[in-house]
Amino acid sequence: MGNCGTREESAVVSHAQVPQLHMLPTTHGHTDKDKKYNRSISDLSDPSSTPRNFEDSRKNALLYTHVIAFTLYELETITKSFRSDYILGEGGFGTVYKGYIDENVRVGLKSLPVAVKVLNKEGLQGHREWLTEVNFLGQLRHPNLVKLIGYCCEDDHRLLVYEFMFRGSLENHLFRKAAVSLSWATRMMIALGAAKGLAFLHNAERPVIYRDFKTSNILLDSDYTAKLSDFGLAKAGPQGDETHVSTRVMGTYGYAAPEYVMTGHLTARSDVYSFGVVLLELLTGRKSVDKTRPSKEQNLVDWARPKLNDKRKLLQIIDPRLENQYSVRAAQKACSLAYYCLSQNPKARPLMSDVVETLEPLQSCGDSVNEYSSSSTVGGGAFAMGGIPDYRMHHRFVNNVGPGASCRSPNPNCSPGGPAACRVR
Repeated sequence: MGNCGTREESAVVSHAQVPQLHMLPTTHGHTDKDKKYNRSISDLSDPSSTPRNFEDSRKNALLYTHVIAFTLYELETITKSFRSDYILGEGGFGTVYKGYIDENVRVGLKSLPVAVKVLNKEGLQGHREWLTEVNFLGQLRHPNLVKLIGYCCEDDHRLLVYEFMFRGSLENHLFRKAAVSLSWATRMMIALGAAKGLAFLHNAERPVIYRDFKTSNILLDSDYTAKLSDFGLAKAGPQGDETHVSTRVMGTYGYAAPEYVMTGHLTARSDVYSFGVVLLELLTGRKSVDKTRPSKEQNLVDWARPKLNDKRKLLQIIDPRLENQYSVRAAQKACSLAYYCLSQNPKARPLMSDVVETLEPLQSCGDSVNEYSSSSTVGGGAFAMGGIPDYRMHHRFVNNVGPGASCRSPNPNCSPGGPAACRVR
């Protein structure tokens, strides 16, 4: 097996479930060929696919508590030597294949469909991003993060093995013409799941900044549970007296926070802005950037944000496919939340803990058209329609998030064997 070993910037937390791997020097340059890739692990599945037994796969996935070091031969076996008809998608990292692991691959392995991501040796993303994924996903476990089952580091081959997400990406469900429209209830459930994933990262003993939050990186399992994938751009957050992490600007146009694009200063609030963009996409059914629309509507945030805090205009921007599926009050709450997440001032944005608090009451299956009275507020959440955030929620959570934060949650379900990071609900 090749030498895959440690570099300080790669170490995420001290209690690893996978051995810390070392950064290898890489000489692979960027090629024009790689610019054609605009898909990633988001295309893990056809949204209409119907697996034979969801429940068995879910139960077996829970049994994989430690990251497995696979051999290249084993991964060639489960993908039929990386056969073209096993391809699920392609991206800057490389190609993603579907596979199936069981005792025929290695004694003791439980039956589980997986996605195998193979590093393109000449791609835009390389060993550094591969290593980042192994070190983060190998040590952080949460129901709203895609589970890393294993990896392969053999000679110059770099592969990652994930749990297979049967419903594919949120991007596919929202924007593919052939896809059945997601209901209001499902969209709010997805928003909450994604928010919990980000809140978990931000609440870690050393906060993790995801940096590439977008619809193509939110994958859905058989019951539409949202899970964050693709941690190649994730960064360990600031510590001690640090207010931010200075880094090269990377991410996706249309989702990246403006202050990060301008200065390269990265904070957890950068992720909050990106969440606001995705929430806006869920509410409107529109892409963050769409060059096919009239010029004033091409940038979703520029077009929609002024309307989000206007009771008369906000209903005009809600996805028309959602008609009669939500109460006016629920729409106001969701739009108000998006409004604050998209604030130009990072300090005015909520914490992801606040976002979770605000979204939870919107999950009620009884959220009918008449459920909310015009005077109600959502569960004492951080945002009341009318424009002024309730900062009492902010003060309650502020000590649990940010530089040097530790896990203060009374919740006993903290990640076993990994970092002292809180499970957020």
